[in-house]
Amino acid sequence: TYPRTHVLRLTTHGFRPNLRSALKNMKPFTLFFLLLACCYSSHAFADSPNVVVILADDLGWSDTTLFGKTNLYETPNLARLAKRGMKFTRAYSASPLCSPTRASLLTGLSPARHGITSPNCHLPQVVLQATPGAKGRKDEPSMQPASVTRLATTYATLPKTLKAAGYATGHFGKWHLGPEPYSPLEHGFDVDLPHWPGPGPAGSFVAPWRYGDFQPNSTHEHIEDRMAKEAVTFMENNRDRPFYMNYWMFSVHAPFDAKPELIEKYRKIVDPNAAQRSPIYAAMVESMDDAVGTLLDKLDELGIADNTIIVFSSDNGGNMYNDVEGTTATSNAPLRGGKATMYEGGVRVPTVICWPGKVAGETTSDVLASTCDFYPTILEMLSIQSEPNQIFDGVSLVPALRGESMDNNNLFTYFPHDPPVPQWMPPAVSVHQGDWKLIRLFACGENGGHRWKLFNLKDDIGETNDLSSKETDRVQKMDALIEDFLVRTNAVRPIANPSFDRSAYDVSKEGEPGPAHTGGKPNPKKSRPKPVSGWTPSDNCRLTLQDGSLLIQSTGNDPFITTSLPQAVPPKNLAVHFSVASDSEGFGQVFWSESDTPGFSKERQITFEINHDGQTHDYRVALPADNEVTALRIDPARAAGKITILGITLRGGDGKTFRRWSFKK
Repeated sequence: TYPRTHVLRLTTHGFRPNLRSALKNMKPFTLFFLLLACCYSSHAFADSPNVVVILADDLGWSDTTLFGKTNLYETPNLARLAKRGMKFTRAYSASPLCSPTRASLLTGLSPARHGITSPNCHLPQVVLQATPGAKGRKDEPSMQPASVTRLATTYATLPKTLKAAGYATGHFGKWHLGPEPYSPLEHGFDVDLPHWPGPGPAGSFVAPWRYGDFQPNSTHEHIEDRMAKEAVTFMENNRDRPFYMNYWMFSVHAPFDAKPELIEKYRKIVDPNAAQRSPIYAAMVESMDDAVGTLLDKLDELGIADNTIIVFSSDNGGNMYNDVEGTTATSNAPLRGGKATMYEGGVRVPTVICWPGKVAGETTSDVLASTCDFYPTILEMLSIQSEPNQIFDGVSLVPALRGESMDNNNLFTYFPHDPPVPQWMPPAVSVHQGDWKLIRLFACGENGGHRWKLFNLKDDIGETNDLSSKETDRVQKMDALIEDFLVRTNAVRPIANPSFDRSAYDVSKEGEPGPAHTGGKPNPKKSRPKPVSGWTPSDNCRLTLQDGSLLIQSTGNDPFITTSLPQAVPPKNLAVHFSVASDSEGFGQVFWSESDTPGFSKERQITFEINHDGQTHDYRVALPADNEVTALRIDPARAAGKITILGITLRGGDGKTFRRWSFKK
């Protein structure tokens, strides 16, 4: 009469140390049913499939060979995986940024419901409830909500559910949903390596690392190789019982470094005129693919591949704005935009699901699929019931895996933020319905109302033709779906900004490289901050010298420092080098002014990803200037916080140092 989960617990934890005395004192009737339970449990274990969820970091839809040959990248192991299962051509991450998607995978809930809408879970502030925005700049139509910063342990997460069903559980790689007491160990995982809460690899992909007690096994060990080895050990140790394993890769997130031999391999074959032209990024993709191969090899070797469900996906679209050796990391073409945008390049991701014996290999589905769908899908695959009254914003993809249609499967994406990246847009929410995609831009219309963008992705996968003005009935019907979704999920929405000055906002600049906003117009009545070591802070931050470094203490959402060069610098192969430690959040930017047109503008800026884990990281930002450079501006964050800069150097391509700023008193 025991429920299945109780039987599994009984047989794995119960009476083994005192088995002889226990059996001696049992009544025959009790003993019979206990032995029957043991036999049932053993049978259940034998039939229960293993589950492996592989989540790549920042891997774009166009970064693999799953949907056609790339001009540079090689992913034979992902192709090998696809031969064992089903590719989803229209699969989407729950968010265009990582932490929200990761929380959705574990809960089956939309970011609109769980409240993690920004990748800020490494910050020291513990926020468990999203709240409406309190202020906005004059060039922002809406005030963005404050994101949750930890995945609360009250959720009935996928690992908790499978652990209760008798599964061994292990997490390997990136987490970024909060340190203890919000780590994988508090969310149902028995094992967590390297037990790292940061937003990316700790310092480098290639050793030496900075993971605390987790040390490399060799001088130049690659973290993805090591994670794959640790995952293999977990599978070996649990080969005789069902296991659920998260293999959440660090690849191919910044910082951009890789095995030297692989970089040289791609440097010899790269086409400098191609859209994808970074040898370093190509090398990172290969190491990512190698790790997938290591897992597949071990499943084959252990003889459990035919009893293992595999889900592969990415947490968001490809990173196409960071500078890597003077070029972009990757290109998401033919999709528009990339990571941190609501366009297809930010949310459409490569996805494969393998279900041996149930799904034929080398099959393809064009059903709309989301990260939120993985949890209910896995439960149905395993015939495990969800918790009583448990809610999912995702749906089971089992019908699609069986080749059935899922025509009413509308897909929602909620992203109430506007990071300053290429192809940016204001805070938004979208719905996919069949071939159509509607994006609602919060409070961007007249009198604080909304504005919309509508695309037919079948005819216009690059989202170049906005049909909202022509298809007004469709906009109205699809926006009603969005409104129902927002109400159903109790979303904390962006609200109209009472300080918004429409004259400071240029609608035509939406979707162009860089942000349309530049921090507002200066207030002539306010006294200008005093420079420190040649650098002048913005109004919302204070500069001081401390222990040989420049300390920026910011109270606003766009801290930056500027300097004028005493002598104009020739533009050829210029780069700014600096070391930063930060507990803030958001992206970094470097602007430069040229001799032909003084002042900073969005046309002369580079956006880069910056780690805000409180540790020191080195950055190099190339400046593709056309004329002599006369001034610099560094935006190290997009929020309040404490930022320490150890040194700044402006160098040319031949290694010549044009200017070095030292911050000793």
